[in-house]
Amino acid sequence: MTAPRTRSRRLAVLPLGMALATTLAFLPDVTASAAEAAPTVTTADATSLSYIVNVAAGQGPSTAVKRAVTAAGGTIVISYDRIGVIVVHSSNPGFARTIRRVPGVQSVGVTRNVPLAAQPTAEIGTTKVLGTKAVTGVRAADGRDPLESSQWDLPAIKADKAHEKTLGSRDVTVAVIDTGVDDEHPDLAPNFNREASVNCMSGKPDTAYGAWRPGASPGSAHGTHVAGVIAAARNGIGMTGVAPGVRVAGIKVSTPEDYIYAEAVVCGFVWAAEHHVDVTNNSYYTDPWKFNCLDDPDQRALVDAVTRASQYAERKGTVNVAAAGNERHDLDADSITDPASPDDGTPGDRVIDPHKCLDIPTQLPGVVTVAATGAKGIKSSFSTYGLNVVDVAAPGGDDPLYQPPAAPATSGQILGTMPGGEWAFKMGTSMASPHVAGVAALIKSTHPHATAGQAKALLYSEADATPCTDPYDIDSDGRIDAVCKGPKNHNGFYGRGIVNALNAVTK
Repeated sequence: MTAPRTRSRRLAVLPLGMALATTLAFLPDVTASAAEAAPTVTTADATSLSYIVNVAAGQGPSTAVKRAVTAAGGTIVISYDRIGVIVVHSSNPGFARTIRRVPGVQSVGVTRNVPLAAQPTAEIGTTKVLGTKAVTGVRAADGRDPLESSQWDLPAIKADKAHEKTLGSRDVTVAVIDTGVDDEHPDLAPNFNREASVNCMSGKPDTAYGAWRPGASPGSAHGTHVAGVIAAARNGIGMTGVAPGVRVAGIKVSTPEDYIYAEAVVCGFVWAAEHHVDVTNNSYYTDPWKFNCLDDPDQRALVDAVTRASQYAERKGTVNVAAAGNERHDLDADSITDPASPDDGTPGDRVIDPHKCLDIPTQLPGVVTVAATGAKGIKSSFSTYGLNVVDVAAPGGDDPLYQPPAAPATSGQILGTMPGGEWAFKMGTSMASPHVAGVAALIKSTHPHATAGQAKALLYSEADATPCTDPYDIDSDGRIDAVCKGPKNHNGFYGRGIVNALNAVTK
């Protein structure tokens, strides 16, 4: 079978969507410096890049470090003192090499391979959408929303049964760290939390009203689609989210060219931590490296910074959920080929060890890593997997030739909201992750005092243990497409199992 080729899980997410058939305040613990004095190092033809500088957590950069940054041609954009991460811009190509020698600096990494103003990239495929008029004002006889009969994914995780018990608590907020969220969408507006929303694209919070909204790029609709899967309101309009009674926030981390860089991800996690977000959804990988290798000083610094930020959020009570990826990689293999890095430069095949080269935030400690399943309840053809990497699984859709849904649903993909008051089907682990974020939000609703660790333990223990699909020949061509390792309650395809929303609200 042909591998799906996508630049990243957030942009294309296998966007084979079809039309529906039937129906700062600034952070209290973060300091932002003013512009530093004119740098003493200049390069005539250099262009400005962004850097992460990691120092000891707790006190921020020392005076000596600040002076060294300025002397090396850098300008501090913001310092996240609690986690010891500094965002710096510099046009000096030797900046990282110079700053690594400064006492008190633990690691330094350039976050990109192109200037701060990049060229746009194209999304693969098109998504067909349905307008508001076709899906409003017609509530099903049993009280469901008009498009709910197309959502085979809800009964697949018993969310329909969970909704008979509770829709979730408005005291719970899920932040979509992504390409932005359309808070004016009729299915999202009732549940949108503006106070917890922000634009983190630059690495520094932009709290201007509406800054969290998606742009006009091909991939910008991704965050809005994810938000609908999590928390589309049950309001007689369109679709129903997994947790339709909780609130959803948008933390925009993508550039206008649809890149998501490390400084933006750090900002997103810290913002979530400081704004009492209960769950974050992370359906992306951090550009420009699909895998960040720990033996490379730049890539190691990016892993360090995003790890500090995600763990800070978890210590504050946030459950961080991330998509496993759409490349069908076995992340427990001895080696895999990464053909896509750096995706903002000149990518080339490199063979890496996924135990030493990490997809971030997916493979970071503490993050709930989610594989995708299709309408038949088995691993989606595209889903990345791996023993001791995948924690749980959830519906992400699949090619209907492999896993067609049962009637009345007609699409094997996942329904979500789209900017401008529309809806569409997409598939990918990007769609699986928000199902888990929604179930985590239901757990937080039922157990409001649970720590992040306790909520994750409940998520795992309440999942439906699912044995390996063996043999896994998804296209029935007589060849094995992937090998699953591990027992029923802990394996490489499904982790602890497929999440169960009913258990989340009853146990």
